Amino acid sequence: MLDAVRNAFRLPDLRKKLLITIGILVLYRFAANIPLPGVNREALTTLFGGDNANMLLSLLNFSSGGGLSRMGIMALGVYPYITASIIMQLLTPIVPALEELNKEGEQGRNTINKYTYWMTVPLAALQAIAQASLLSRPVGGVTVLPNWGFTGDSLLPTITIIIGMTAGTMFAIWLGELLTEQGIGNGVSLIIFAGILASVPNQVARLSQSPILLITFVIITILTIALIVWVQEGQRRIPVQYGKRVRTMRGNRMMMVGGQSTYVPLRVNTAGMIPLIFAQSLLILPSTVATYFVTQPGWVGSVANWVATAFNPTNFLYWLLYFLLTVAFTYFYTDVMFRQQNLPETLQKQGGFIPGIRPGPRTEAYLNNVLSRITLVGALFLGFVAVLPYIVGVFADAVFGGAGILTGFRSLIISSTGLLIVVGVVLDTMKQIEAQLMMRNYEGFIR
Repeated sequence: MLDAVRNAFRLPDLRKKLLITIGILVLYRFAANIPLPGVNREALTTLFGGDNANMLLSLLNFSSGGGLSRMGIMALGVYPYITASIIMQLLTPIVPALEELNKEGEQGRNTINKYTYWMTVPLAALQAIAQASLLSRPVGGVTVLPNWGFTGDSLLPTITIIIGMTAGTMFAIWLGELLTEQGIGNGVSLIIFAGILASVPNQVARLSQSPILLITFVIITILTIALIVWVQEGQRRIPVQYGKRVRTMRGNRMMMVGGQSTYVPLRVNTAGMIPLIFAQSLLILPSTVATYFVTQPGWVGSVANWVATAFNPTNFLYWLLYFLLTVAFTYFYTDVMFRQQNLPETLQKQGGFIPGIRPGPRTEAYLNNVLSRITLVGALFLGFVAVLPYIVGVFADAVFGGAGILTGFRSLIISSTGLLIVVGVVLDTMKQIEAQLMMRNYEGFIR
């Protein structure tokens, strides 16, 4: 690996891309520490640093890569863009106009990307309002945004915070696109990657107070990474035979003779981390909305209290629903992505066929059957990743004592979803560097 690193920096063009990548990530981390006005920093430190931190806020903070605990202009990260991208992917096979654009090649995809950027702006503003409203409410006697509101003297500070957080998100997206064009790897994924790793030193410092606890969770992290790599790289290779087109002497007709063999890789985890985002968004929404009505008198307050308790991340029901929704969304998103690829029709047009399977409907049925079976493994894996904080919390509470699930969740060096992102980004970036080195007859990272 060290030889591969030296070879990468010996090549002028590859060295330039690597330095640009590092420079943009450093710039992003610098911008992430630019504070927003009107934030009570002492209250923010108390809210996220104490042992009695709110579980919902801790979960949101982990999801944003630690951005919420800093309340800077990058507090939202690029997650509004991720949400907009998911929505556009789901709408593409449903809306005929978007489906036609997707078939137009690069130009059509650029138009869809433009729509995604436009959708990101209102989503970022709405998410900024939601998170800021949550922080403006007293939690444990602490108010992070005391001047939040849309009336009186609070109007200008409120608008400033919303614009600042929205602008920070769009700036982060621009850095990600610049990184994709000029650097190595997927820019937006690397931006998320940088945000997640930024929280690691604080987690290690917290765990270092107990060497046994630190060693235990380092081992858990290593085992989780190994499992993620094993599943992420898992695939079922479907053999495909392509006929060789030749022209006959009579009638100048095309005939299929001979040909070449290859395979179509069907990944065990085609959906990536998207089902986790879907499930988490749905589960966080009820408890977030309920917090605004818990103080209301009568049955409204009673229902709100029940919803807030049932969908609180400290409740077993939350994690059970999280697991079931993750499994369901994994099947749903995998099916959407597979239908967009239209693999059976593509194979038939290119003269390819699966040995022993007739082209057309039978090929489609065969591929759907194989995909559903291997997706079961991927769905159960993502479900396990989703509930890993709960499992770790129960383990931490039984062995080390403390505040149960909250102790275990805060003890994770990187959240389970964060680990999934980090491993995926590292593997993708290494493969891109590997390809660049192999093009120049150098040995890469993967031997």
